[in-house]
Amino acid sequence: MLKLSSKVCLSVLTSCLFAAPCFSQSAEKFPSKPITIIVGFAVGGGGDMSSRWIGDYLRERWKVPVIIENKPGAGGTIATSLLARAKPDGYTVALATTSPFTVAPYFQPQTYDPSKDFTYLFQTLVSAQPLFVKSDSPFKTIQELLAWSKANPNKLFWSTAATNGGTHISTQAAFQAAGIEATYVPYKGGADAMNGLFGGQIQALVAAEFPPHAAAGTIRLLAESGPDRIPEYPNVPTYKDLKFPISVPIFYGIAGPGGMPPDVIKEWEAAASDMVRTPGFLDLVNKLKGTPAYLDHAAFTASVTGVHSQMGKLIPELKLKKD
Repeated sequence: MLKLSSKVCLSVLTSCLFAAPCFSQSAEKFPSKPITIIVGFAVGGGGDMSSRWIGDYLRERWKVPVIIENKPGAGGTIATSLLARAKPDGYTVALATTSPFTVAPYFQPQTYDPSKDFTYLFQTLVSAQPLFVKSDSPFKTIQELLAWSKANPNKLFWSTAATNGGTHISTQAAFQAAGIEATYVPYKGGADAMNGLFGGQIQALVAAEFPPHAAAGTIRLLAESGPDRIPEYPNVPTYKDLKFPISVPIFYGIAGPGGMPPDVIKEWEAAASDMVRTPGFLDLVNKLKGTPAYLDHAAFTASVTGVHSQMGKLIPELKLKKD
């Protein structure tokens, strides 16, 4: 039988002892160092507010620094491109919103593929963007607006807060499916479009800037473009209820680079699941005029990739102009 010398045994033992710290370090529980949340929008906006609140919650829960890194520009796609190239260890994530992950890649060449380059960790809330008219409009229901528009081609002037955004595409798809030819009027943003509605340049608008006007009774909501009904207006049907071709959720969530480890994903999910049950989260949602709509990793992944896929089929059919 082969006998090991005392020197060999000592060498093996020493190697094991020195290897132990390395093993311990590699198995260190997540998180153990600072986390960065990339935000594709300027300081002070809704996306920034949401990300900073999440950062504060995680800082308290995980006892690690959480850095908010604002990278505004190009409709959020600069930040999204940075996220796609980040190390998939869970320490760099980003605010995930509808346009850069589901729409923008079809209008401008991007360095990322939303269907495979990201880990969609969780969704927190959705922002209502209903289709509405002035309160003195003859259209009392969405059915009346559609019927009149079909009988009067190109006489309905309408707009959205963002040209070629999710609600522009979903509403144009609804009109096309109903055989309606309407005239789209582009504006620089929701505030300008609201002025256009009250000034009589357009008759219908899809935008998030509705709450104060709805509360004041100066507009009438006809339909919600997203799949979830607006809690304050439960009788307003959604595009999904109406069986329109697509109902796009205007969402806020958190995504990481593709290929994140399952155990790290679970840590993020556990934190998010607890986070959305706190009173502070409901206060945030109210400030943002949104609706709580938590989705876990699997459900959020299915939602984002599903909308992205649908957009890929609809946009060519709608013949929308690319930027």
